[in-house]
Parts: sequence; structure tokens; C-alpha cells
Amino acid sequence: MDKLGSNPANKCAITPLGFLERTATVYGDCPSVVYHSTVYTWAETHRRCLRLASALCSLGISRRDVVSVFAPNIPAMYEMHFGVPMSGAVLNTINFRLDARTISVLLQHSESKLVFCDILSLPLLHDAIRLLPPSHNPPRIIPIEDQYEQNTPTHSYSLTYEKLLKSGDPNFKWIQPESEWDPMILNYTSGTTSAPKGVVHCHRGIFIITLDSLIEWTMPKQPVYLWTLPMFHANGWSFPWGVAVMGGTNICLRRVEAAAVFEAINNHKVTHLCGAPVVLNMLSNTPESVRKPLPGPVQVLTAGAPPPAAVLLKTEALGFTVTHGYGLTETAGLTISCAWKGQWNRLPASERARLKARQGVRTPSMAIIDVIDGTTGKSVKNDGQTMGEIVLRGGCIMLGYLKDEKATKEAIREEGWFYTGDVGVIHPDGYVEIKDRSKDVIISGGENISSVEVESILYGHPMVNEAAVVAQPDEFWGETPCAFVSLREGIAPGVGPTEKEIVAWCREKMPHYMVPKTVVLLAELPKTSTGKIQKYVLRNQAKELGPAKQRSRI
Repeated sequence: MDKLGSNPANKCAITPLGFLERTATVYGDCPSVVYHSTVYTWAETHRRCLRLASALCSLGISRRDVVSVFAPNIPAMYEMHFGVPMSGAVLNTINFRLDARTISVLLQHSESKLVFCDILSLPLLHDAIRLLPPSHNPPRIIPIEDQYEQNTPTHSYSLTYEKLLKSGDPNFKWIQPESEWDPMILNYTSGTTSAPKGVVHCHRGIFIITLDSLIEWTMPKQPVYLWTLPMFHANGWSFPWGVAVMGGTNICLRRVEAAAVFEAINNHKVTHLCGAPVVLNMLSNTPESVRKPLPGPVQVLTAGAPPPAAVLLKTEALGFTVTHGYGLTETAGLTISCAWKGQWNRLPASERARLKARQGVRTPSMAIIDVIDGTTGKSVKNDGQTMGEIVLRGGCIMLGYLKDEKATKEAIREEGWFYTGDVGVIHPDGYVEIKDRSKDVIISGGENISSVEVESILYGHPMVNEAAVVAQPDEFWGETPCAFVSLREGIAPGVGPTEKEIVAWCREKMPHYMVPKTVVLLAELPKTSTGKIQKYVLRNQAKELGPAKQRSRI
């Protein structure tokens, strides 16, 4: 067998782009993308993506050029996930909720050659372009029309997205990667703890994570998938390609609002959707006058931040079936999943929610995961208490950070681990649970306090909508927990709990050393444009409050 190995028949680059041609053959006359009254079939989507790839090549886009997209969940955004890399280019989806300065930094760093921009975001993009250095060659801008948005003229542009597609060849022979390790995707981290970094993924990694996610979520053929998760957020956790390979229907949603989500679920008989815990919180707190009964089982995949058990409990009480997973921009999707055991269904609802709040075990394609002690480099005990850093190894790990060799070496080390920066524990049953970001652990009088654990308890308060816990300087203990809380919508002034009442409630629910010494009530907690709470903003606010002077923990 020594002479056997790769050969011309099996040595082909794996890529998710080939999914589209197969689906157009099998499900050609079935709906692929739905947006308001616009409905495309898979045969039409296939042709549109080939037209896009052809037209990009005609504009001079070549292999490894970066093409950026600045758009919400509309049909064009979906088509970009196939059409752009089919031209040989690298797809870069930009969060359209960012500020002009950050967008300008990303465009300069990525050296983007062309930007497709949603018509409503053009003013912001132009502001970003004006901030580019004079020496930087600005990218070409092509606006994306939207017939359903009022007062959005495009007559000042000689070329728009739909005009570009008309110029393309629907029979174009798309440009296949020379190697499965060729770059396909450039995404930027959300910057919740530091400056955004450019994460590069290859065709092989995207292929692996796409099939892995379908297997782990057991997505059936022809699902009806509602786009509540932004496609600019880690490419929608790989589901643009995943829904395609299953021949499903993509229900596009420009604005993720509770009424629109429930209406879309009802009108289209939605079977699957994804979203961060903030989306679950929105759905579970929707007034009954706005909610509509679910037409059937709706599977929800949540990740992005540890979901409080109380939020999971309320969401499943509405009829949603929630699967919880864990991933990062650097893994292109979910690599740890709380794989459900049948015997857990016999447990009380509150206990099921507590178990489901854990991140879980490695997904099928991950080679290995572990939680290791930062000092010794050895695995922590499987006791659910000893904390360490979560590390990963598998085929969907990024190629590295663009133009940042130092950060790449810090994250991917010679012993073969990707260091996530997340602190977690391993329970006796082998399931991993995140306790915090390494920067968010509160060290109080020698005790490590998990801000996530305190937040989870706070979410159990019947009047709390959102909670975030950070470290506040303390003259005696060094640091103590400081909780920022927003109350549920509709609670009148004077009716909700005071800061002191929330502290008293916490003292009944958790060990006293974990109880927040300070509680700050806010109308709304600051968030990133992807819906994650900006803890660095709250940390700064906690510092500005000054050191806590209360010494007693009794």
C-alpha cells in the first residue's frame, strides 16, 4: 500500500461552491430565496450567481482580490456567498451597523477592490470612503437596489447590482480554487475585547464547517430557513451554503423585529432559524398581542454568547426547540454543541434549561477540544469547577489573521491548539461550559468569579430584561462584581425594583462573595452591531463609578 495515495481522480479541491450546481439540478423549480413578494427558484439563483461571477471577472476582479459586501439579509447578500468566490475573489461581508471610521479601517486593511452596498447604507459608506488616506486607492462602489424601500434612487450610478447581473453570462464556467487551501472568506472579528482582526478562511474549512453544522443540527432536506442571524456575522454560521445543499428555502428579512419574525414564521411555515441569545430574549419578551402561534415545530440554533437558562426556558415555553452551540469567527461556525440526551427530557423544565445552557461537546468534524490550565498547559479536572482556557483543533480553524503574524502565532501555537480566549470548565459528564472571556473573570479577594454565572442568575429575576456583570475596583477586595441591568419593556417608573432591591434579591440566590456590590439600572445596555453586550464600555463605566468601599460579604 506504500505506493497508494492521491491521484488525478481524487486530488480535487473541496469547496462548498459546488453545492449550488447540484441543488439547481435536483431542486431547480423549488423556491430558493424569498423576499417580500420576490421569489427565486434554485435554477434562477444558480444562474444569477454565475452571472455575478462572470460580471466580476469582466470588471477585472481576479483571484484573491477582496470584494466587500455591505448589506442586510436581502437576496443579493445571499447570492454574494456563491457568486463572489465563484469569480476567484475573496468574499468580505462587512457589518453595516458599524461607524464610518471602523468601516474605513476595514476597507483599508482588506485592500478591497469593490464594494457592493445596500442602497440605504450608501451615505455611511461614502463617509467611510472619505476617511481613507489620500494614498489609498478607494474601492469601486456598486449599489444594491431594493424595490421595497421608498425614496432610494440609484440614477446617479451608471452601474447597479441588477444591471451588473444582466451583463453576466448565465453559463459561465466558474473559477474553481487551485487548492482547497486557497482563501475564500475574509471576516472581521466583532471587537468586543480588542480591535477587529481580519480572519481568513479557505474553501476546505468552509466545506467542512458547512456539512458539520448540518449533521450536528440534523437539518432535513428542504427546510424553510428564516434569516434572523445576519449573514455578515461569520457568514451566518455557514448556513448560506448549508441551506443550499439541502435544497431549502431562504426567507430573507431586512429588519429583525419581533412582529416581523413571528409574521414570517407564520406566513412561510418556517422550520429553522438561528440567532444570538439577544434574539431569543426578544422573542421570549414579545407581548402576547404581537406574538402569533407557531404553525409547527421551529428549530432554533443559538450561539454567540452564553444564553442564560432563564431565557432558554422562556423561549422553549413558546414552542421553540432550542439547540445551543459555541463557535467563533475564527472557526467559521459552531464547533461545540450541547448534544442532547434523550433521558434529559424526563427532567423538570428548569433543569433541562440549565443543562442546555452549557456549550457541550465537540461537533463531529472537530478533531479534539480541551480546557487547559494556563500555567501548566495540562487539562483541567472534569469537576465542573476548575477553570481553564478552551482550546480547539480541527479542519475548520482559520488560516490566520490577515497581515497580523503576531496575533496568529498567539492564537495558533506550535503544540497544535487554537486558543479561544474563553474560560470554561469540563463537567464530570465531559460537557464543556463557558464561564467567561479571560478578560471578564472577576478576581475578588483571591476568588475567581464568573460574570456569566452571576448574569445567568440575574436573568432569573422576573423584571430583568438584560444583565451584564463586570469588575469594579474595590479598596479591600481588589475587584467586586458590578451589575448593569435593564428592566423589561412596559414596567412603569416606580414599579420596578430598585438597585438595592436587586442586590437583596441576589443575596438570596447566590453565594455572598458573588453578589454585585453595585447595581446600575440602564434603559438599554450598550451593544455591538451584532447584538453582543459591550462589556469594555461597561468596564469603563464601572471604573468611573470609583472603588467600592463596602468590605463585608456577610
